[in-house]
Amino acid sequence: MSYIEIKKVNDTEYISFVKKFSFMGKNFRIKEHIGKNISTVTVRDYIKKNFNEISRKEFDIRKMFLDRLDIVYNKNLLEYIELKSIEINNLFEMKDIKNVILVEFAKEFIFNSNNIEGSKIPAKEVKKIIETGNSRYKNRNEIKEVYNSIEALKYLQTGFKFNIPSIKRLYYILTKNLTMSGGDYYPRGFKTVENVVNNQSTIPPNEVENAIVHLLQFYTDNKKTMYPFQLAYDFHLRYENIHPFLDANGRTGRLIMNKILMDRGYFPMIIYAKNSRAYYYAISKDLHRRTTKNYYQLMLEQAKKTYDYYFAMMKKY
Repeated sequence: MSYIEIKKVNDTEYISFVKKFSFMGKNFRIKEHIGKNISTVTVRDYIKKNFNEISRKEFDIRKMFLDRLDIVYNKNLLEYIELKSIEINNLFEMKDIKNVILVEFAKEFIFNSNNIEGSKIPAKEVKKIIETGNSRYKNRNEIKEVYNSIEALKYLQTGFKFNIPSIKRLYYILTKNLTMSGGDYYPRGFKTVENVVNNQSTIPPNEVENAIVHLLQFYTDNKKTMYPFQLAYDFHLRYENIHPFLDANGRTGRLIMNKILMDRGYFPMIIYAKNSRAYYYAISKDLHRRTTKNYYQLMLEQAKKTYDYYFAMMKKY
């Protein structure tokens, strides 16, 4: 959050630009003196004029924490993403376009997330449904998936909490009125039969609820101190290992991962469908070998791709 601070001393007004932000459980404040007795300066004008300097000062503060991280990651890539995230947030303060950009994000996120899970609906049809609410696409189940995903994104922003009822609710929203290959509707609640993913067993049905409780405790224990991308990615990896539902585990998992990022001031990210094989391979390999090197690298690359695309889009407005 940025604002213009005015302090009056005797008959003189001292004008400053102030930006407040939180990072890894700590609050920070950047303050820049603008001048005296200036009546026309605005936050947008100041950020526009000093965009690179403001972004760099916040990044330098964050970098002190990045240098201390004890995780396996590509340092240059991580620093690039962190700076780009700051720049995106500064653009949001400089331009009244956040809602527009989030709608554009929804189009890409829903298409890619559903496509990863086997949906064949074209990207242009997803965009048409979001923009007009209509579609003549022949596969009605896949059209419902898009509508459900729109509702799930809204729920993520307005009602989702880190508890079991919210996770079940998110799954229900994503699968409601959808039919499985045999014609039956998706069951509600956690899975009652085992599922195997990429030839690997997941958590047995009778252990799912306890595993989710432990995962939520992991989140609670680390939500204020762990680096946000690490927290989001580790939560997602553990969630996919549990695979708590009969289906839609990837879609619920990617939404919750983005909830973690958005709650900490980051723009959400997309796992692109064209990289789905690498995505599944990284999850499978890292779960099997108990290492996160390949997984972190893949996820950071996807974040960079997302941020580069939307930063370029925002610059055009």
